[in-house]
Formats: sequence, C-alpha cells, structure tokens
Amino acid sequence: MRSMLLVFALLLPAAFAWADATVPTKDVDGARDPAFLKRYEGSFIVNYEQKAFDQLVIPLSTLKAVPDKTDRMNNRLMAPDKKLVAEGRYTRLLYVAPEGRSPLEVIRNYVEEIEGAGGKALYSCKDDGCGGDLHGNDHGGGTQGLLEKLYPQERVKAPDFSNGNCASTMDVAEQRFVAFKLPTPDGDASVAVLAYTVQDDLYCKALNDRTVAMVLVIEAKAREQKMVTVTAAEMAKSLSGTGRIALYGIYFDTNKTDIKPESSQALEQIAALLKGDPALKVFIVGHTDNVGSQAANMDLSKRRANAVVAALTSTYGAKAAQMEAAGVGMLSPLASNDDETGRAKNRRVELVKK
Repeated sequence: MRSMLLVFALLLPAAFAWADATVPTKDVDGARDPAFLKRYEGSFIVNYEQKAFDQLVIPLSTLKAVPDKTDRMNNRLMAPDKKLVAEGRYTRLLYVAPEGRSPLEVIRNYVEEIEGAGGKALYSCKDDGCGGDLHGNDHGGGTQGLLEKLYPQERVKAPDFSNGNCASTMDVAEQRFVAFKLPTPDGDASVAVLAYTVQDDLYCKALNDRTVAMVLVIEAKAREQKMVTVTAAEMAKSLSGTGRIALYGIYFDTNKTDIKPESSQALEQIAALLKGDPALKVFIVGHTDNVGSQAANMDLSKRRANAVVAALTSTYGAKAAQMEAAGVGMLSPLASNDDETGRAKNRRVELVKK
C-alpha cells in the first residue's frame, strides 16, 4: 500500500505533494508522558493515542504462524502461544530518540527505569527471535511482525509521511522488546516497550537510522458503566418482536466467569421478566469478541452463560426450568472486531426466546 502511495505522490504536482518527515524538535500537540514512566532523554513524542478504556494483547512468547490465516493486508497471521490480555486506560506513545542511539541502549534504559520502580519483566526478545518479519505496519502480502501486532495498521491515523506516520511505517532494521508489570499508585500497569531502528530513502528519510521507542501502557482502571439498564418490560417487547435482545449490563473480568457486583441491576430485570411470565423460556447466550482462539472463546462464553443462569437461580429467584445456557463465542458478531468499539459491542449476553 505504501509503495502505491509513493508512486501516486510522485505523479502529483509539487503543490499537492505530502509534507516530508522532519527531525522532531518538540512533542506532538496534546502528548504527555505517563505520570509513572519517564522517557529516554532527548526523545520527542511523534505519535500519541490515549483511550479511557481499551484492550491490549501483549505477546509473552515468540510469534508463530497461524495456519491458513491472513490479516486484512494479506499478510500471514502470527500469534504467540503465551500472551497477556490487559484492559484499562490505554496509552500509546512513539518517541524518536536522539541520533546515534541504538535500540539496545534505549531498551536497557527503560528496563533499568522500570525495574528500579519495582516493575517485573515478563518477556523479552530481539530481532527475528521475536517471530514474524521485521517490517513497519503498513506492508501487505508478507508476514506480520511484532510492530504491527502491537500497533495494527488500521489504528494509524497520522497523516501520510508525517513523523507520526513514518515512525511506524518505515522499514525496520533491528528491534528489542520487553513486556512488564509495573506497580503504580492505582494498581499494576501493563507496559510493553518496543525499540527499533527505522530506514527509508524517500519521504521519511529524515528519520533514517533513528531509533523509535514505542511505549504501550494499560493502567488498571475500571470501565465506566455507560449502558442504561434494560427493563424487564423492554426485554419482553424485544423478545416478542425479534425473538432476542442483547444485554450489556452483565460484567466479567477478562477471561473469567465471575459475575461482577455492578451486574446486579441487569440480573434483577432478567429475573423480573421470567417471574412475570412463568411460561416464557429463553436461552441465555454468551458472546465474545475474537481475541483468543475460537475454542477458548466458545468455552468461555458457555461458562459465562452458565454463571448467569446459576446467579439468576440462586440469588434472584428465577426458575432454572425457564433457562438454558449456551455459548457461541465469536461466531455471531454484531460489529467488526477490527477495533475496540466493535469488540465491546460483540462482548455481550443475549436472551433468545425458545
């Protein structure tokens, strides 16, 4: 894709050409370091994203090819055998280090800083030992690499050939990666640091041979509860009209089946629905996003559905005979799983009328 853009750019009149990358002299507007993690001295932030709540999948082992699977750019899909799935306040920063600094020097400084603050390294790798290709995150027809697993192309919003874009799309010459758990005043944070050297001979060449440090942080922060509780009457109306209703008021921790206390209002309304219509019978159906394997998500969704039935029966007085648990994992999405907004919509419990 990037090669096509380059050819197209060469055909444009000079007045319409994209602005080339430049050596950064200040941070991009609005960017700031995490309160608990310093930057490498002399570095500037060229790319920044923060979300109040999101998910980050951090590899904890070498990336391996997933048989017969490709991504949206027709690259061979890669995945680790071990991973950390973290949720909370999401921050991504791309720093350009001063000239002449290697990925090894940059990553060693981060390791010392984080371990000095009580952090613990969970996994580290370098170069091809991380698995996948050494590429930026905008190539197609090859093999995914660690950079694009951590920062997928669809999340790149910086203008073409800007510093923020070039810092992740340029060719990668070498890389060093470390994943950590870091204690903070608000709880443990998950931190991933990928330091890599970038190379280019066209619009991004101002950054040629510089080291980029990509720092990804998930801070322990509960998701704000923004969904309005669906009433028993609304559930009955939807079941009568469409035979199903999706509910987002039942909460679980990542990869767990324990129902969180803030789910009580939704469960009370389901129980009220069933008690109000003793002849009604429903499937309690668990749904997940596509993070993780199909088998794991099928199992998790069924166990969560079982947990809902058990809670409704034991705590809220609903009759077990009116309910049957089922789990369909990732097989029935309501939205694309390409971003967290879609994945959040796909993680749900549904009532389906028998």
